[in-house]
Amino acid sequence: METNPKAYARSVRAWTMYDWANSAFATTIMGAILPNYFATYIATENSLTLWGLTVAIGSLIIALISPVLGAIADFKGSKKRFMGVLAALGIISTALFFFIQSPDQWLLCCILYILATIGFAGSLVFYDALLPHVAKEEEIDQVSSRGYAMGYVGGGVLLLINVLMIFFGPKLVPHMPEDEATQLMMRLSMASVAIWWAVFSIPIFRLVKEPPRKAEEHEIGQSVLTVGFSRFAKALGNIRQFKDLFLFILAFFVYANGIGTIITMAVAFGTDLGFGTLILIGTLLLVQFVAAPFAILFGKLSQKMGIKNAITLSLVIYTIIAIIGYFMTKEWHFLLLGFGVATVQGGSQALSRSLVGQLMPKSKTAEFYGFYSVSEKFNTVVGPLLFAAVNYFTDNSRLAIISLVVFFLAGIVLLRKVNIERGVAQAAAEDAKMISLD
Repeated sequence: METNPKAYARSVRAWTMYDWANSAFATTIMGAILPNYFATYIATENSLTLWGLTVAIGSLIIALISPVLGAIADFKGSKKRFMGVLAALGIISTALFFFIQSPDQWLLCCILYILATIGFAGSLVFYDALLPHVAKEEEIDQVSSRGYAMGYVGGGVLLLINVLMIFFGPKLVPHMPEDEATQLMMRLSMASVAIWWAVFSIPIFRLVKEPPRKAEEHEIGQSVLTVGFSRFAKALGNIRQFKDLFLFILAFFVYANGIGTIITMAVAFGTDLGFGTLILIGTLLLVQFVAAPFAILFGKLSQKMGIKNAITLSLVIYTIIAIIGYFMTKEWHFLLLGFGVATVQGGSQALSRSLVGQLMPKSKTAEFYGFYSVSEKFNTVVGPLLFAAVNYFTDNSRLAIISLVVFFLAGIVLLRKVNIERGVAQAAAEDAKMISLD
């Protein structure tokens, strides 16, 4: 960690800029443009099934490899190198979407999305793992919140530019049929994500230092792969010994399914209720920009009421949102609930990231953030399955949205059992056993 105040401030800014950089992938590629492009131009038949399988495969792969990669990166002292390789994979794969133009390229499109997802989500494992090394212990909540705020604004700004390109860009190429011009603008929008991601990633690699290597005595002299897999196996077997870390990851897995389902199913829910495209896209943009200041607000709120209470508050608000969603009938209701989601979405995610960083040994951040990443990747599996099952058996999407209350209430119960002070002390005791290799 930087000790010089100016260098520390630069390091923190550089770290938060990666949120600004990569969030464009989440908004434009994962959320708004590519799924629509895929269904409209690439896989016009069975597009929903194909897209669902593609998303699941990419998420599953990175969920399975993250803990092992994290263990290797911790031992080798190469968090930034792993992050750089994975970010490059994501950036290059995203850039290649520009060349996807016809239905016979559907398989290539799916493969590119899987690779891009692995690069995007994989780089975030190591990005998150740098947080406890970049931020001072007393500022970790605020720094994490600033990162999320930067991400929401950055992703929102490029998405707004992309939406304007798609709506108004075809008028700039009058010699082209309107449908072809729209397709071109969507391809350019996806290519812009790769450029945005690459350019704004530069600060973190230039200004954030690689954390020092530490190892247990018996690991010295062993191969990287041997240590990586043995650490993973040991962490898998011993994670329950870190009682509060384990409890929090379990709590996060539960309530993140509720959050993830609201994020991924909101547009489909609004469409099912007959709401127009303009209100759906407008609400998505609203969430991006409103979530940014509220993420920072929750970082400050955690100082006043404690991080556990601040996360609990966000989950209570999510519970209220799910209940009100059952009674929603008008488009302005959707916009209002979108505003409600924006007030807690960034704060709940940012504080969760910082709390798990406080509860894990600093010598093994990439390793344990790998486990955290597994919980994060599965937050769009269980929740959407429950949503889909309730909707299928009841033929009522309102009952499906209110069913998400169970995730928030169960998450609150588990979260209240976490003893932060005990967990931080146990993490420090584990660090004391390690030997510096630098």
